[in-house]
Amino acid sequence: MNNNFDLIVVGGGSGGLACAQRAAEYGAYVAVVEQAPLGGTCVNVGCVPKKIMWYAAQHSSQINLASDYGFDVTVQSHNWAQLKKHRDAYIEHLNDIYERNLKNRKVHLIRGSAKFKNTTTISVNGIDYSAERIVIASGGQPIIPELEGSHLGTDSDGFFALKECPSRVAIVGSGYIAVEFAGLLSALGAEVSLLIRKESLLRSFDDMLSENLKTALAHQGVKLIDKVIPFSLEKRDNDCYLNSVNKKQYGPFDKIIWAVGRKPNTSDLNLSSTAVLTDQDDFIPVDKYQKTNIENIFAIGDVTGKNALTPVAIAAGRRLSDRLFGNMPGRYLEYHTIPTVVFSHPPIGTIGLTELEAREKYGDRIKIYTSSFTPMLYALSDQTDKVLTSMKLVTLGEEQKVIGCHIIGDGADEMLQGFAVAIRKGVTKKDLDDTIAIHPTSAEELVTMR
Repeated sequence: MNNNFDLIVVGGGSGGLACAQRAAEYGAYVAVVEQAPLGGTCVNVGCVPKKIMWYAAQHSSQINLASDYGFDVTVQSHNWAQLKKHRDAYIEHLNDIYERNLKNRKVHLIRGSAKFKNTTTISVNGIDYSAERIVIASGGQPIIPELEGSHLGTDSDGFFALKECPSRVAIVGSGYIAVEFAGLLSALGAEVSLLIRKESLLRSFDDMLSENLKTALAHQGVKLIDKVIPFSLEKRDNDCYLNSVNKKQYGPFDKIIWAVGRKPNTSDLNLSSTAVLTDQDDFIPVDKYQKTNIENIFAIGDVTGKNALTPVAIAAGRRLSDRLFGNMPGRYLEYHTIPTVVFSHPPIGTIGLTELEAREKYGDRIKIYTSSFTPMLYALSDQTDKVLTSMKLVTLGEEQKVIGCHIIGDGADEMLQGFAVAIRKGVTKKDLDDTIAIHPTSAEELVTMR
């Protein structure tokens, strides 16, 4: 192997792999450096195993509805260990697929931890590799607060290592990971307490989504405790307790899961040898072309601190290689109108500006359309007053261009994709009104709002 490459990608997560493989398709001589299983956070301790657990929780919910449809169904138990075994085997299968894909595209996989020696050279296991261009795609990791006893809790990585479902669990946090874990653990039999620092969940999302999710989680038995600022953790007789700064104690718990954010994997890269700038949180700022302050060094994905979503990292990586090796000089990722889904129970789909953001930016030029209803799935259930789907369209100006769409309810995760295409292309409220509804569905509400 020639150690002088056209491109070296530091990190074998979704974004790094996409960037490397696209470059190789253009004929570039490419290497990927990775010390952990291929696929990064998403495949190994993120989106993929999380979605499997979410499906398991969905099965639990559906089984509970079965009697309303005439089925005589009794659930004796749930085998967490079997679920974990099958989930882990699936992840290993994906790891193998990623490695085969690299081989098929003649991308060299270098196993180990990369450290920069200068702007064109990295060292892995004592061997130097050089490249005209280097992409940093090293991803991130969960934050564990620097508090007394914080090691007594686990993080999202540790969640996927659990060998059994905890009977009493506290989740500290209010973002994606916190609400997703709360819903699925509750559905699989855990007694869940969700401890949040302020009063709302998913604070960057539209208020409608936050409030509806709080109500839904409460109906599922999740205990929401707000205004909790952790001070320390302690353990007594195999039970864990969380102490807050106002001297309140919460517990006992079998497990405490930290879900308070993520930090970039930049500290071990020896970036000081390159003069690549990082911000106060150690993320690597980039321009719209994914360039760092150093001409030949780029960064994509979670390490940039911008829209930490797997499809965003993949799109940024592919567009970067299109530009560098595919003769597309103007190619870059546009970060506006990026759709995202939270796999809570029920799921959330959202794209564009929230109502508050739109009003702050455009004032009275905004018009809001909303709908709230019980999905037909629950028509025969006594849960009709507890299970609601809510939707909101945020429109701008006389033409009522749709600049925000927010959905919470069963199917939100699947229905948003098509509407995201339309919103990105500039769909107006009239366009939606003129679209024939598919009946009976929840999605039809998005084209029938008045």
